[in-house]
Amino acid sequence: MVTETSTWRRTIPQPLPTVVREGHIQLLEAVNLPEGARLLVMFQHEADFWLGASQASLDEVWVHPEDDVYAELLEE
Repeated sequence: MVTETSTWRRTIPQPLPTVVREGHIQLLEAVNLPEGARLLVMFQHEADFWLGASQASLDEVWVHPEDDVYAELLEE
């Protein structure tokens, strides 16, 4: 027998873009959720979100182990 809790725990959490308007949480895009679906809402301060998002982009562009050879040349 599958219970609601065990089903929920087997699913992968999906981030859903939302905003708070007039005290209510509102989804920013259409999502097909079953009636009565339970959601876990986590608050993330907007500045923290953008800092994390930008850091990931910066790391992708600037962090490359193969570039260490240039640091070694500067040390000579």
